[in-house]
Amino acid sequence: MLRAHVASDPSVVVGPGIGRDAAVIRVGNRVIAVKTDPVTFATADAGRYLVNVNANDIVCMGASPRWLLVTALLPEHTTTPALVESIFGSIAEAARELNIALVGGHTEITLGLSRPILVGQMIGEADESALLDVASSQPGDVILLCSGIAIEGTAILAREAGDCLRHLDPSVIARAANLLIDPGISILPAASALRLAAIPLRGLHDPTEGGIATALAELSAASGLTMRVDLDAIPILPETRAICDELQLDPFGLIASGSLLAVLAGEHVASAIAALKSAGIHARAIGEMRQHGLASVAMSGEIERPLPVFSVDEIARFFAQRNVAASR
Repeated sequence: MLRAHVASDPSVVVGPGIGRDAAVIRVGNRVIAVKTDPVTFATADAGRYLVNVNANDIVCMGASPRWLLVTALLPEHTTTPALVESIFGSIAEAARELNIALVGGHTEITLGLSRPILVGQMIGEADESALLDVASSQPGDVILLCSGIAIEGTAILAREAGDCLRHLDPSVIARAANLLIDPGISILPAASALRLAAIPLRGLHDPTEGGIATALAELSAASGLTMRVDLDAIPILPETRAICDELQLDPFGLIASGSLLAVLAGEHVASAIAALKSAGIHARAIGEMRQHGLASVAMSGEIERPLPVFSVDEIARFFAQRNVAASR
């Protein structure tokens, strides 16, 4: 539906589409990747989430994130100088870590908000020859998952939903909250390890809202192919499992920044896993691309079923239910 409203422009190399992480525009003899993404769930260290979720999408296109603009919408009754300093201090620290320059944006007090809303606009650059597009995927290609799943969702819940986690060991909650820092929610280390090892990639995709299950569906839509996925091969951190079990959430549908899906030919998988291991990053082959026209399937042992579908991210479902309960 979106495509019907997009004007044609020959300078647009990659336009909008499901599973496309950012747009790419040709400017002279270079290309720039551009992305906008908000942070709406997190409040503690929200700037770190903002920088990383926008930078991740630029990296997935094969570009280097360089410049960031931020629109900060702040609540009318609870905004203080300390809050503003905290938000922009968090943004600045995360941007410095990735060598990204904060170059502008907009800040306002907005009526009707109960918490800050941050919207980032990230710009990156690349040589056109380095661009990646998951649309180049071929039947038989392998889907590689770098790092665990639901790192972002686990960290947010540990930081924002402590009142619902009272039955968990405090050390579990502390480790879960620290996932924001270690291993962190940036995919740049994994993408850099693959690039430095000169691993030929078809494309990269950044799982976010809707978790790994939705990211796989987006990958299928962007490539025009279906897939066969081994659910048992998808690693779930013990902290993620503990929090999801406590809150009755499905980790496959929990917001997942920090994970990276890489599509590559089978003969390069061993080299890719070795390169990532040398960088201290766990990676596993979790499935393969199949011909369009076959049904996408998820395997667990010998049991075959359709890929899980989440109409809304599990974290959004949790917060909505908590808000309803609190209003009663």
